[in-house]
Amino acid sequence: MKKTTTLLLLVLVGVAPAAAQKLEKINPPGLSKPASGTYTQIVRAGKLLFIAGQTATNSEGKVVGSGMKEQVDQVFANLLTALKSQGADFSQVVKMTTYVTSISEFRAPDVAAVRARYVGSNPPANTLVQIQQLADPAYKVEIEATAVLP
Repeated sequence: MKKTTTLLLLVLVGVAPAAAQKLEKINPPGLSKPASGTYTQIVRAGKLLFIAGQTATNSEGKVVGSGMKEQVDQVFANLLTALKSQGADFSQVVKMTTYVTSISEFRAPDVAAVRARYVGSNPPANTLVQIQQLADPAYKVEIEATAVLP
C-alpha cells in the first residue's frame, strides 16, 4: 500500500504542472487602458476567456451616453471588441454577470432590443444584479463575460 501511495504521489506531482494552464493577460486596442496595477481587460486560460466588467466607456475612457440604452450599447460594443481580439464572438460566451443601477430601465424594450442585437436569440447564462452605484456614478451598467473558444 505504501508503494502504491508513493507512486500515486509521484505521478500527481509530475502531472499537475503539465496540466496547469498558462495565463495570458491582455489589454486589446479599442478598449480603455486600465490604470496601472488595477485589472486586466481579458485573462485567457487555454480556451477560456474571462472578460472584465465592461462599462459604457470608449477607448479613451470617456463615458458614452447618459441613458441605459446608450450605455448598454457601448458595453456590448466593448464586449464584442474584447471577444473579436481573441477570434471570438458572442456565440462563444457561456456566462455573463450584469450589474445595473436600475433593473426596470435595463428591462425596457428598447434596451432588450440592443441586447438581442448582440447576443441573438440564444443568449448565454446570465445573472442580473441591481446595485446602488457602480465604480463611477455616471455608469448605469457593467457586464462581465466568460467565453469558451472553439
